[in-house]
Amino acid sequence: MIEKLSRGLLRVLTPLGPRYLKPSFLQRLYLVWVFRNFESLPAKVLTPRQQKIIDTMWAQNRFVASPQSSGVYDASLIGTLEQRPEVDPSLRGAANDGVSETVSPYATD
Repeated sequence: MIEKLSRGLLRVLTPLGPRYLKPSFLQRLYLVWVFRNFESLPAKVLTPRQQKIIDTMWAQNRFVASPQSSGVYDASLIGTLEQRPEVDPSLRGAANDGVSETVSPYATD
């Protein structure tokens, strides 16, 4: 716990691979509380406030090198945020259109 508060990192899984963010002390304190019961969380379950903190760190370019090269180990990982690529809304609509065309004739009978 002390290790996470003193120099903990947040791992963010992206389509390009894991990225590591170094939060400020107050951000680390808050993130330790967010990840208190979980090692990994999907981005969807974060509240808008929690997402804003992640976005702020991302915008401030608070990235660090991989833990192995910087001497940080799993003991100092606060948690892992699973970022999934957004689905293109046009593709989602096309998939739904195909389903509704197939289902509609049966639903009206």
